[in-house]
Amino acid sequence: MSIPTTSQPEPLRRQLTLAALWLLVINGMIGAGIFGIPAAAERLSGQSSPWVFALGALLIAPIMLCFAQLSSAFSGTGGPILYAQSAFGPFAGFQIGWAFYIARLTASAANLNLLIATISYFWSAPMGPAVRIGLMFAVCAALVWINIVGARAAIRSLGLLTVVKLLPLLVLAAIGLARIDRAFLTSITSVPDSPDLGAAILLVIYAYVGFESGLVPAGESKRPERDMPRALVLALVVVAAVYVLIQIAAQRLLLDLASSERPIVDAGAAILGEAGAVVVVVAIIASVGGNLLGSVFSAPRLTYCLALENQLPRFLSRVDPRRQTPWTSILFYGAAMFLLAATGAFAQLAALSVLTRLLIYLVCIAAMPRVRARAEDPSRQLRLPGGYVIPVLAAIVCFGLLTQVSRDSIIATAALLALGSVLFWLEARARPQPESHPPPK
Repeated sequence: MSIPTTSQPEPLRRQLTLAALWLLVINGMIGAGIFGIPAAAERLSGQSSPWVFALGALLIAPIMLCFAQLSSAFSGTGGPILYAQSAFGPFAGFQIGWAFYIARLTASAANLNLLIATISYFWSAPMGPAVRIGLMFAVCAALVWINIVGARAAIRSLGLLTVVKLLPLLVLAAIGLARIDRAFLTSITSVPDSPDLGAAILLVIYAYVGFESGLVPAGESKRPERDMPRALVLALVVVAAVYVLIQIAAQRLLLDLASSERPIVDAGAAILGEAGAVVVVVAIIASVGGNLLGSVFSAPRLTYCLALENQLPRFLSRVDPRRQTPWTSILFYGAAMFLLAATGAFAQLAALSVLTRLLIYLVCIAAMPRVRARAEDPSRQLRLPGGYVIPVLAAIVCFGLLTQVSRDSIIATAALLALGSVLFWLEARARPQPESHPPPK
């Protein structure tokens, strides 16, 4: 049986299938990065770069498997919030949720700017500030409306964007595979001797993160204990295959991949000229749009979960009685994303993303023993083979990534957590305290 999740009943309808959860996870992982990373990976690791993508999948796998086990123990909304809260108490849960929310909000504002910049590809003249802000508002309004209308409408839209995103990539991958010959196989199977191999692996690993967003809406999953772990594993397999195949295709289609500023766009142009480039640009728009749509679906569930626990103002837990969506949290997230993107304030928070994500991973990995100990029936939860081998490997990967964190990221994250502590304290003081009664004589 699952661990009890929140102290309040959840009014959200359980309607998300395995396919819906997979869409949320995969769109959290595949954003705009894969359209630019192939060139950087080639510069850092040479012809063996496809294997670097495969190695990145192997390194991120222990972390994702840890989350797979944790997700099998919970059936409520919140994802990492619930994992941390169950193991270490409300304060830890709040800090994880607070940091997670701000990191997602910052990333969404940055991606919104990227989306508008990509759309400007179709403008013959430079896009003016009024048009830019108008497009931002229109995109935010559309994302908010789709998510408020209902979970099914959001997932259908996400499915459409995923098809538009993946189809051109799969076509490129198929063409690249068709052009493989023995000489090429020999070149990519040689042992890489680049001194920048470590930097290449670090770059590629971050192309796989973002999966944790898909764990947040477990309270709307039909069978979260079974479907959440499956969605994570299936997403990793698909994303790893796409990344490796796209890297091979880019190598076969471009004579000088390492020097390309837009490798996948240039690969599309190499096949169909300008029409091919346009198709890839549309795929980029769909990819960033899917990432944003998934964020607007998942991230508001964080404030909804914290409000249910009386750790944020209660208005953020309001649910539309007919559509069964946390509409106030969705509207709040959309408005904040627009303001950060329109003013450029997200750039000042960019340093939060990396360290915040790693801290979330480490806290959740550390929570695993306590979560399992609290379970009413541990035998019904996913059990990883090898005891603590996989969690230890996951922690080693996280600590290895921590060595690359900048001082700015440390300072920004410490300030964020300090502010979170103040907010938690203020909200705790504002809550009505239970009446105290003298002990019986």
